[in-house]
Parts: sequence; structure tokens; C-alpha cells
Amino acid sequence: MDFTRRETLALGGAAALTFVLPFRANAAVDDVIAEFTGGAAVGDAGVELTAPEIAENGNTVPIAVSAPGATSVLVLAAGNPTPGVATFNFGPLAASQTASTRMRLAGTQDVIAIAKLADGSFARSSKTVKVTIGGCGG
Repeated sequence: MDFTRRETLALGGAAALTFVLPFRANAAVDDVIAEFTGGAAVGDAGVELTAPEIAENGNTVPIAVSAPGATSVLVLAAGNPTPGVATFNFGPLAASQTASTRMRLAGTQDVIAIAKLADGSFARSSKTVKVTIGGCGG
């Protein structure tokens, strides 16, 4: 199979983008997390994320978060063009620190929930959701 110079450059450029774009998406998620936590360490216990293992349609994926003692919870979709999905804030008179919503997912990806607890610490939970039909232009 013979390639022209133009085809070789196009294939090389596509291969480079395929390699670089996932790192940019993860960098964006890491930046959002660092901004929310102020660079503090994030623990693994204290927040529960409920999401389906398989979503047949990425346009409406139901999720729920529960974080007893939390003042706020940040929800991120790591593979979406804009990873920030929602921030739930709980006041001192909140009966429970739970919230649920539906979100769009561009494809199979991790959904991340980070809770800021009343004592100033942070907790994290994540789940991988497999999407069969994309929601964000998929």
C-alpha cells in the first residue's frame, strides 16, 4: 500500500491527536478538582455515588449522591467536553445531604463525586458508566 505525503501527514496528525486528547481531558478534570478542594488531599470514604453500570442512552443518565455531613458535593463527568456537571450545596438546616439528577454523557466514562465535609476534609467516589448511545453529539 502506497501513501502520498499528504496521507502520511494526515495519518500522523490523527494518531497524535488520538494520543494527546485523553490527557487534556484528564488535565481539565484534575484542574477542576484542585480548584474545588484548594489542593487538599481527598479521601475515599464519606460519599456514595449511585449510577447505572450501563446506560442505554447517554442523553439521560440518572445519578444520586449521598454524603452525610457534607456542605457541598461536586459531580464531574471525566469524558465530557465540559466535565463539570453539578455542584450541590447543603445548608445547616438541610435534613439530609443527598441529591439526584440526570446528566448527559458523551460516551463510556468515569463519573466522579467529590464532597466537602463539615470538618473541611474532602471525600471522593467514582463509577464507570458504559454508554451504548452517546448523549453529547454521539
